[in-house]
Amino acid sequence: MEEYFKTHSSDLIYGAVIILAVAVLYLLTNLLHKWLLKRRLNKFASLNTTPINLVKRVVNTLWIVLGLIALTFIFVEEEEFAAMNEHFKLVLYLGFVAIITIVAATSSNMWFTRSIRRKTQTGDDPTNFKFLRYVSVYGIYITGALFGLLAIPSLHGVAQTILGGAGVIALIVGVSSQEALSNLVGGLFIISFKPFKVGDVIEISDTMIGTVTDITLRHTVIRNFKNRMIVIPNSIINKEKLVNYDLGEQKCCEYVEMSISYDSNVDLAKTIMQEECEKHPLIYDNRTELEKQDGIPMVKVALVQFDDSSVKLRAWAWAQTFGDSIALKRDVFESIKKRFDTKGIEIPFPYRTIVVKNKEGSK
Repeated sequence: MEEYFKTHSSDLIYGAVIILAVAVLYLLTNLLHKWLLKRRLNKFASLNTTPINLVKRVVNTLWIVLGLIALTFIFVEEEEFAAMNEHFKLVLYLGFVAIITIVAATSSNMWFTRSIRRKTQTGDDPTNFKFLRYVSVYGIYITGALFGLLAIPSLHGVAQTILGGAGVIALIVGVSSQEALSNLVGGLFIISFKPFKVGDVIEISDTMIGTVTDITLRHTVIRNFKNRMIVIPNSIINKEKLVNYDLGEQKCCEYVEMSISYDSNVDLAKTIMQEECEKHPLIYDNRTELEKQDGIPMVKVALVQFDDSSVKLRAWAWAQTFGDSIALKRDVFESIKKRFDTKGIEIPFPYRTIVVKNKEGSK
């Protein structure tokens, strides 16, 4: 046994040093991770800790793999040293590329997040920054992957071609579906021509109306008034005819329509509708100075339709925003109904007259 230790003493010392070095690096990485995590959380309470945890796992895995490769030098023949050394360098290179990529993507994401928050607080449009955040983060990860390919001899030529620029379009077209490309191009069109932006209230159909919360490379996210998130691919939303309630002037005219019976007093009903709309706190006076001088009422009410069992009255009520117009309409429906009840104005049910004929000779 003593002879074995004397013969292999250098190898044993080398192995012990490697194991000790890996253990120390593993411990230091965990301590650094805890310190960095605590510092970041104190500075950014809402920070996503997933990238930091991922970096820790990658670094610890890198130390273990490098340690195992270093230990194999004890058992390989001298002519295999060169190949093992290349493997060691490859793992080290890939590990550091992965770490740099994750750190760069995380830093870019944090910078864009802070910029978006500042623009939101100052009332500026954050749409461009939200879209560019996805472009930047995905671009960094793709670039990191390409540099990783450079280290693999069999894929070295492919990576050089892609990085050279000539193969980028061919690669995207080859591996991407037509729908994915349509969504990407659609997102670029939305950002470039700005038919809407983050924070706008848009209406695509009767069932899809809400506030734009995000525009990504693939889709646009809308939060409807039920607090449900609607995800619409960019290729689809670019083909639809939509209404943007925040594009240009935000004031909005809402139709307040009520049907009354033919026997009811039309003039009284019109007066009640006008008064209830005008006294609502969200009503907006859209009259010009000349119209005010001429005594034109703030809310115009007119009989617009004859139905089978009723006549329809319409009030043109203006509000400063689309959201205000919805609240105004909801409130005045109730107040008008109560006023109609007290004044004896009937909101009729549909009437149906049934005629029963007796057959000849029947009793």
